[in-house]
Amino acid sequence: MFRLTLVLLVGVIALVLVYSAEHPVSCHSSAGVTPDTSIVGCPSLSSSFVDRVLAAYHSPAVGLGAVLVQDSQVYSIDDAYALAFFWHESTFGRYGAAAATHSLGNIICAGSPTCIGRFRAYPSWADGATDWFRVLSHEYVSSGLTTPRRIVPVYAPSTENDVAAYIRAVDTAVSTWRAGRLMVGEVS
Repeated sequence: MFRLTLVLLVGVIALVLVYSAEHPVSCHSSAGVTPDTSIVGCPSLSSSFVDRVLAAYHSPAVGLGAVLVQDSQVYSIDDAYALAFFWHESTFGRYGAAAATHSLGNIICAGSPTCIGRFRAYPSWADGATDWFRVLSHEYVSSGLTTPRRIVPVYAPSTENDVAAYIRAVDTAVSTWRAGRLMVGEVS
């Protein structure tokens, strides 16, 4: 009896694995993005699409697509949100402190060994991206802050930012890119 149960259990597991490989789970809902949409999930953008967006903005971080997808998989944070924060914070590294710090999101220096001014600095865009995912995972998601509506007021407080506009910008960017489109003003 035990062997039969074990054989059946192994067979069921094998079928589930085969089915899962042939029918991957969708990373995002087609219902759209709202401030209450969780950033937690698998990558919803391909590395080539991320690089297409970065190229459209003439970003110094062109080529970062594979890193964003990989970090997205490691930290279970959708890469579209990393790209949206990067866009909103510095137009993909073209402006502000990020041009010098290689930071996706102008993360405050606290606890970092290398800083420029008040922001963490990294030797490469890849290092900055990985730290952004780590910070969001360990300091926000682990504390239950999983949506732009909950993250942005802490990440980019109203003393320095228009929080509502920041949330709208992130949501608009994510929705647009998930639909496979470049935003108005981007060149193809």
